[in-house]
Amino acid sequence: MRLNTGYNQGGDYDHLTVKEAAPLLEYLLNNMGQSRSKVKATLQGRGIKVDGKTVTQFDFMLQPGMKIAVSKSKRNQQGFKSRYVKIVYEDRWLIVIEKQAGILSMAGGHSSLNVKTVLDNYFRQSRQKCTAHVVHRLDRDTSGLMVYAKDMDTEQILEHSWHQLVYDRRYVAVVSGEMEDDEGTLRSWLKDNKAYITYSSPVDNGGKLAITHFHVLNRTTEHSLVEFRLETGRKNQIRVHSADLGHPVCGDTKYGNGDNPLHRLCLHAWLLCFTHPVTGERMEFETPIPVAFRHLFK
Repeated sequence: MRLNTGYNQGGDYDHLTVKEAAPLLEYLLNNMGQSRSKVKATLQGRGIKVDGKTVTQFDFMLQPGMKIAVSKSKRNQQGFKSRYVKIVYEDRWLIVIEKQAGILSMAGGHSSLNVKTVLDNYFRQSRQKCTAHVVHRLDRDTSGLMVYAKDMDTEQILEHSWHQLVYDRRYVAVVSGEMEDDEGTLRSWLKDNKAYITYSSPVDNGGKLAITHFHVLNRTTEHSLVEFRLETGRKNQIRVHSADLGHPVCGDTKYGNGDNPLHRLCLHAWLLCFTHPVTGERMEFETPIPVAFRHLFK
């Protein structure tokens, strides 16, 4: 798991001093702890200054002693503020966001608080003639990375080719109890009953095959910090498979055991990697493990 490196922060810019000669893009990738897609988007958005001058060339040669300033918010995202949604990447076809726990992916029931509405308001305010199209969902109480399309053509490509385009998708969870195995794979068929509770069967029950790989990152006698990698993306897959292990996700009121140390569902979508539906470029995004998760294992 890549960790963000420490670099000085000041104003709306992060500041670095060049230690050795290197092309700009290569230097930023090695020193900022951000994905290639995000660094390139900041360059294209005129968010990088070298010795006070804006630079957009990926191969601009840096020399020792040069000062780099990296904008924390690209031009068209300045002024965007939401306590529930953070914009991670944006281009003319799609937008990648990190959502907090407590907000729906799209409108549903009586709740008006949802990511789609937040993004549609942002597009209106930034004079973009588009709306957010839902491609996949995260439960309201799950935090982490999501992608929305900005037009119907892109939405259709993402929706119909989702499993071909998404090549890595990982979550991190705090689960109840001390996990016995360091890693393993869960495989079962998932099917909803009439009350919309998903139940799991080791043999084909007419439901959908679900495959989840897990890897334990840390553990105490009370809890385990686990990374889950999805091979299939079924409704409630991680929550049901985690319960199957006898170690349900903490804070899960549907499949859990009442263990809720952080007063939230302890599930976070930390990594999302997909092939861009229009440009074909590999897009890789990651977010840090929530601080509250880490604190349980200090």
